[in-house]
Amino acid sequence: MSSDVLRVALVGNPNCGKTSLFNNLTGTKQKVANYAGVTVERKEGFFNLASGQPVRVLDLPGAYSLNAASPDEAITRDVCKGIISSEAHQDAFLYIVDATNLKLHLNLLLEIAALKRPMLIVLNMMDEARRRGIQINPQALSQALGVPVVETVAVKQGGVQNLLKSLELKDFAVSTFVPQQDISKDIQTIFDATVTSVVGEDQRTSFLDKIFLHPVFGLIALAVMMFVVFQAVFAWAAPFMDLIETFFGWLGEVVGEYISQPLLQSLVVDGIIAGAGGVVVFLPQILILFFFILLLEESGYLPRAAFLLDKLMYQAGLSGRAFIPLLSSFACAIPGIMATRSISDPRDRFTTILVAPLMTCSARLPVYALLISAFIPQQIIGGVLNLQGLVLFGLYMAGIVSALIVSYIVKLFRKDKSEHALLMELPSYRIPDWRSILLGVYERGKIFMKRVGGIIFALSILLWFLCTFPQPPENATMPDIDYSFAGIIGHWIQPLFAPIGFPWQVCVALIPAMAAREVVVAALGTVYALSGDEDAQAQSLAALISSPDSGWTLATGLSLLVWFIYAPHCLATLATVRRETGSWQNVAIMTVYLFGLAYAMSFITYQVALRILA
Repeated sequence: MSSDVLRVALVGNPNCGKTSLFNNLTGTKQKVANYAGVTVERKEGFFNLASGQPVRVLDLPGAYSLNAASPDEAITRDVCKGIISSEAHQDAFLYIVDATNLKLHLNLLLEIAALKRPMLIVLNMMDEARRRGIQINPQALSQALGVPVVETVAVKQGGVQNLLKSLELKDFAVSTFVPQQDISKDIQTIFDATVTSVVGEDQRTSFLDKIFLHPVFGLIALAVMMFVVFQAVFAWAAPFMDLIETFFGWLGEVVGEYISQPLLQSLVVDGIIAGAGGVVVFLPQILILFFFILLLEESGYLPRAAFLLDKLMYQAGLSGRAFIPLLSSFACAIPGIMATRSISDPRDRFTTILVAPLMTCSARLPVYALLISAFIPQQIIGGVLNLQGLVLFGLYMAGIVSALIVSYIVKLFRKDKSEHALLMELPSYRIPDWRSILLGVYERGKIFMKRVGGIIFALSILLWFLCTFPQPPENATMPDIDYSFAGIIGHWIQPLFAPIGFPWQVCVALIPAMAAREVVVAALGTVYALSGDEDAQAQSLAALISSPDSGWTLATGLSLLVWFIYAPHCLATLATVRRETGSWQNVAIMTVYLFGLAYAMSFITYQVALRILA
């Protein structure tokens, strides 16, 4: 039994099935980091062959050519050429080919073959190719390049057995291919020798494109899909959220009984357990949101949505390529901003980075859920629509519309008015790989829980300290928290936020929110738990802030909802903007314009709501 680790790297065009193959091979034994000095994601996984030999798999970013046009493609080029020292040794490169689109994939394949590195060609999606009547001769492809070829169906559990056998036998080789003509003629020669029968276009894809790419019906379908997502975020998550809330309430009571020292009991129950529980309760909603995003990506729909919206985004000063980074920003602005590397035009890329924070990231979802459940009645409209889901949908749409307006204003002021056409591959529609989707949801859930265990845990303790010390004087007449550091700070800055209706408790909560948006909920929970009102502590936070004597009004709740549409993002997002643009000036511009928008829109919302509700 060999103990040496076999190192292989997956390389191929975008949409070739690399991710599904990677997930099929490695399962949950994956880790994600960044390459040193850059923000490009580095994803590696591990598994053991039947012989017991460990295999380390590196999943390289998708690329169309080694003539890199983006940082993603530059990383793939540098690993393939051995320029990155930590990745210079690869036992083999597994070149993944979408068997339904072989001709497009031959360009990069010939470039990789010319590097004379050990490689194995993996013909993926062979089941789909056969369904469409495409007949490929793997032996002919192997003979043309002098490299072994295996067939796979990455989305099926047993679809990688041929590949595993090849890895066991170390069945990879350096290509013997010698270019005879220009690369386009070489591609045609190899294609003609390999593909013996090609049926016309995929009828299923053609039929669906008539709907999803239609200028009217396509936009309606997109709007309906987004609407369903936001309805599901509330409706599906509710029972799971109730269970989590009940569990943390029970945990606080049980643990509190074993701690007799009052301050320590307060730290553990009101600081740690209440702080973490106040955020974990929203995990089901976040996972549901990620599930739908991954589902749309796996099905092949996302590039079509980008194509469909290109004309609209062009009018607003963006490219259709901005759609996927902006959609990613609904999960988190950090990967969304990093995804702008696929936009070649520097102006379009900067504009996309500038408006990405206006997409409602999952960190704001806990805040929205709290305020909506507190101030928006839970009722069904027309027997089908959930009112709270409608409000959530409106908040997301407000962010989207605001992003288009901001990008249009940027377009008016930029000097270079030239535009660039959108060139994008539209893959065939496919049945989603549920294994990849569930693994993706699992990974994102794990990342969220790490944030709870790290940043939020630390901030909850810090906030508890600020809310607890100094202790009130003997003749104190107000709640203890009013005499604490948090109370002093909150009362000091409250006049600044009075015109937009924020009570001092919200002002306190906004401070740790600079580190992580979702901390606002935990911070409010800590502030009110330490308010000294035992009856208030027995209520849920939503019930507490909606009560008549809480100092909150409907106008306050609406104002805070609007604030979080625009408010400057967490420090990690701003740091990512600095790394991606290389400029602190851009960070300052983003911070100032977002803060100004948040204050102005909240002011309008609060003042109008006061007059309407008066």
